[in-house]
Amino acid sequence: MRKSEVFDTELQELADFARIISSPARLAILKYLAETKTCISGDISDKLPLSRTTVSQHLKELRDSGLIHGEIDGLRINYCLCGSSIEEKLAKFDAFFSKVACQEITCK
Repeated sequence: MRKSEVFDTELQELADFARIISSPARLAILKYLAETKTCISGDISDKLPLSRTTVSQHLKELRDSGLIHGEIDGLRINYCLCGSSIEEKLAKFDAFFSKVACQEITCK
């Protein structure tokens, strides 16, 4: 059993989402997709200081997490944001942090 498995599913999902968005490269890809609405993977590596291989690895992580989806178009894959998945993950993140936010608690 992995240590993460002793925690409930909600915490595991939040931790996985946090891991995905903890990469500046993945955040840059999400930002680029938000600005362009859709693109091919080659376009992204032209705009970021990363190789195509590195971009491809980050795209896979984002796709596997459900934050983006890709559609095959001949020899290319067009990637775009998955807005409903992003909204769902952000709502869970917000709900979690609204529970742990401290209200005028004084530590001594």
